[in-house]
Amino acid sequence: MPQASDEGGQPLVLLVEDDPQDALIVEELLADSGLAVRLEWVRSVDAARQALRRLRPQCVLLDLGLPDAYEFSALSAVLAEAGDAAVVVLTGLAEEQAGLAAVSAGAQDYLVKGRVEPEWLGRSLRYAMQRKQAEQAAVALQAERMRAKENARLERGLLPTPLLQSRPIEVATRYRASRGSATLGGDFFDVVESDDKVVHAVIGDVCGHGPDEAALGVCLRIAWRALVLSGVTGAALLRQLERILEAERSGGEVFVTMTTLMLEPDQRTLRLWRAGHPGMLLHDGGQVTLADPGQSLALGLPVEADWHQDVLELPEDAGITLYTDGLFERRLPGEPPRWLGEEGLLDLARRHAHLDGEGFLDALLADIESVTAPEAAADDLAVVHLRWTARS
Repeated sequence: MPQASDEGGQPLVLLVEDDPQDALIVEELLADSGLAVRLEWVRSVDAARQALRRLRPQCVLLDLGLPDAYEFSALSAVLAEAGDAAVVVLTGLAEEQAGLAAVSAGAQDYLVKGRVEPEWLGRSLRYAMQRKQAEQAAVALQAERMRAKENARLERGLLPTPLLQSRPIEVATRYRASRGSATLGGDFFDVVESDDKVVHAVIGDVCGHGPDEAALGVCLRIAWRALVLSGVTGAALLRQLERILEAERSGGEVFVTMTTLMLEPDQRTLRLWRAGHPGMLLHDGGQVTLADPGQSLALGLPVEADWHQDVLELPEDAGITLYTDGLFERRLPGEPPRWLGEEGLLDLARRHAHLDGEGFLDALLADIESVTAPEAAADDLAVVHLRWTARS
C-alpha cells in the first residue's frame, strides 16, 4: 500500500491488519473521510512493534484478530510501544464486546468492521488523537501536582523553622531552586538554640541535584539538629554526620560540603568547623568582609579527614551570612567566560551593608540576578543571615 505524502504536517496513522482486502477498505474510507493523514500498513504484531519504534505515529488502527496474536496480546504489545500514539481497535461484527473490553484496557476507541462510514472513521480517529492528548495532559498535570507536594515536603525538611528560645538574634534565610528545575536539590540549613544558650547553625550542600540528593539533605539536617540538641558539636558532630552520609547515600561518589558553627552566649565568640564549604560574609556596622578560614575536606570523600575549629571574635552588633556555592558560582555575561566568584559576591554585598537581614538578602539576590547571565542559575542556592539584635 503506498504511503501518503508527508506534506502539510499530516498525522501518521499505522494500520495493523493482516487482510489486504480490509486494509484496502480502510485506505478508501480514509480517503473519503475528509481527514488528511499519512497511512502506513503492516500485517503483524512484530511488524507493528518495529514500525512504532521507527515511525512514532500519532494513531494506530489495530485489528484484534491478527494471526500472531492471542486474545488481547496484540493490544498489550501495541500499547507497550505506542508512547504518544492513540490506539483504535478494529473488531468483527461478532466481537463488539471485545472492542468495549479493549477500551477498558487502554485503547481510545473501537470500530466494528462493516459498520464504518468514511465520516465516522475520520471523526473517530480525530477524537481518539485528541482524547490521547487530553489523557497525557491530565497525567502530566497529576504528576506535576504530586511533584509539587513532594517538593513541599522536602522543602520543609531542608529549610526548617529556626528553633530559638530566648536569644536576641535575627535570622533571615533564602532558598532558590536552580532555573528550570522541577525538584529541589540538596542544599539545606538549620538554626537552633541549645539549653546552654548557645546558638548553633549549619549550612550544607549535597553534591548533585534531584530527589535522592534532597532526601539525603533532609536526613543530614535532621541528624544535625538531633545531635546538636543532645550535646554533640564540632569535629565529633561532623564525624557522626559522615557516618550517616556513608550509610544513606545512593552512591560512593556522593559527598557533602558543610559549615557548622556555635555563637556563644557572650555574643562575641564564634566557633566554626568547615567541611569543604565556602567562606562566609562578616557584617560589622556598615562594613562587610569575606571570612575564609582556608581549605578543608568535604564529608564523604575516600580520604581520612579531621576538621579543626576556627574561633572568631565578633565586633559589637556583628552579623554573619552563610551561603552555598550556588550563590557565587555563576557566569557573567560576555566572552571570554568569567565568573562572579566570592570576591564578586563581596563587592555586591558591600553595596547593601547598611540594610537589615531581610533587606540585605533581598537586595543581594536581586543584584546577583541582574549582573549574571540569564542561564547562570544552574545550581540551587541557600543563604542564612544571623545578626544579634541587642546586647544582653
